[in-house]
Amino acid sequence: MSAVRPTIAQNIVASLKANNIKRVYGLPGDSLNGFTDALREDGTIDWVHVRHEEAAALAASADAALTGELAVVAASCGPGNLHLINGLFDANRSRVPVLAIAAHIPSEEIGSNYFQETHPQELFRECSVYVEYAATPAQMPRILEIAMRTAIEKRGVAVVVIPGDVALAEAQSHRTPVISATHPIIRPNDAELARAAELLNGAKNVTILAGAGTEGAHSEVMALAEALGAPIVHAMRGKEFIEYNNPYDVGMTGLLGFSSGYKAMEGCDALLMLGTDFPYQQFYPEKATIIQVDIRGEQLGRRTPLDLGLVGTVKDTATALLPLLEHKKRRTHLEASLKHYAKARAKLDELATPAKDGQPIHPQYLAKVIDSFAAEDTVFTADVGSPTVWAARYLTMNGKRRLLGSFNHGTMANALSHGIGAAAAYPGRQVVALAGDGGLAMLLGELLTLTQNKLPVKTVVFNNSSLNFVELEMKAAGFVNYGTDLENPNFAALAEAVGIKGIRVEKSSELEAAMAVAMAHNGPVLLDVVTARQELSIPPAISAAQMKGFTLYALRTVMSGRGDELLDLAKTNLRQLF
Repeated sequence: MSAVRPTIAQNIVASLKANNIKRVYGLPGDSLNGFTDALREDGTIDWVHVRHEEAAALAASADAALTGELAVVAASCGPGNLHLINGLFDANRSRVPVLAIAAHIPSEEIGSNYFQETHPQELFRECSVYVEYAATPAQMPRILEIAMRTAIEKRGVAVVVIPGDVALAEAQSHRTPVISATHPIIRPNDAELARAAELLNGAKNVTILAGAGTEGAHSEVMALAEALGAPIVHAMRGKEFIEYNNPYDVGMTGLLGFSSGYKAMEGCDALLMLGTDFPYQQFYPEKATIIQVDIRGEQLGRRTPLDLGLVGTVKDTATALLPLLEHKKRRTHLEASLKHYAKARAKLDELATPAKDGQPIHPQYLAKVIDSFAAEDTVFTADVGSPTVWAARYLTMNGKRRLLGSFNHGTMANALSHGIGAAAAYPGRQVVALAGDGGLAMLLGELLTLTQNKLPVKTVVFNNSSLNFVELEMKAAGFVNYGTDLENPNFAALAEAVGIKGIRVEKSSELEAAMAVAMAHNGPVLLDVVTARQELSIPPAISAAQMKGFTLYALRTVMSGRGDELLDLAKTNLRQLF
């Protein structure tokens, strides 16, 4: 009797195993049966069973961001893999390597408007760096190999679309391709480096804007700042890589930042952008010489006009550029920027204080308490909106902690799902999800994923009974808040009902004790904290249009009979204004 030859699905699993894949995030379905059964037979790759495919993709995004390695997600045909799209957008825009296995309807039915039929290649094209349809067994494992290599080398999402019948077909090749990531040295040529040095040496007041591309280049950026006498402003995704052990740090700029970062950029005559795609044009200096370093040439000049664009990694470029720079003895710009930062930091810290019992808890204080009770290597995840603002301003990075969020794609409901990926990738490491009440509710079922997979994520809910950041945007644009109310349950009681330790805090005086219990608990916890709805996260610079918009909001709110809302706003934020 001849030996049973492996199926395409079994070959896929063997290839994943050969590439040291430890887990696959997903939700099963009949078109995916061949693949999930091959996982069961192999037994060495964990199946992280989620309750919604979007959460699976977000979890894989976090996994890849933290490990730097390929993460894998799988979903069944039609609606199943359609649910992956938002999470895959997050992964692709965050530039992390993710392989998505998207099952498809039976081959013979494609094009007939069959049950659950979609056109996955078209659907996934915009949220991936590679997508291909495996129509016959002969295409595998070649398509899988190309997909994995493309995801790893381009740092993005690769999608393999495969009908269930093809996955169950006999493999024509037993080869299991192994992909090793390349690590080339990438820097500008000598003439470009010389030109960069000429511009920087000729400037009096240089500021560095550091983004996610500074990962792994901390010491090189510090050396540049020292030579140039340059304050370092960081973008949101650069915070975890550049903020710590940084005597040149002057904080963030942008909508989430504060005044010192904004002033350091406004006051420079040369801006050196390092590995950042900071998107807000209004925060770039208008008259400065601007040099941008990015590993992707197509990124250069996308946000602001450049005097010089350089293609290279931050580490390699900084190493080659440093010997060409003259050490600036004049440090006036740096000293003034650091002084401004000290004042701005002190003002922010003054806002992170307890409220009187009977008043909602200030979200700044909640973020500060999270920071003080978290471990030195905690992985933080933050929902888009106000939790990201407070994470940006109050979480302390130290070179061991990590901070993840949907900082490019900007999707809601990311914190808990990112936390799932973080906890699955690093068992035993503390994971704290800063969740908005709106974001948590959107993928609330993922609390069940924590219990089913025994993932000890600490979920802290900023419960302000509103889509809080949306309300702030409405105020700034002059609109009366509408459609943003959230009638929330007691999230702590809800957590208890699904097997998670739930703690509810309504008084500032009870917060620290509750946080200590939550962080020490051996298992998942949901800490439901009632925070002030009307707390304003004021940006570092307020435009005339925003001032006009806020005035219109105030007038319209009074005229619509909601003057009590305006009084509550004034009471909550009086300490920020005076």
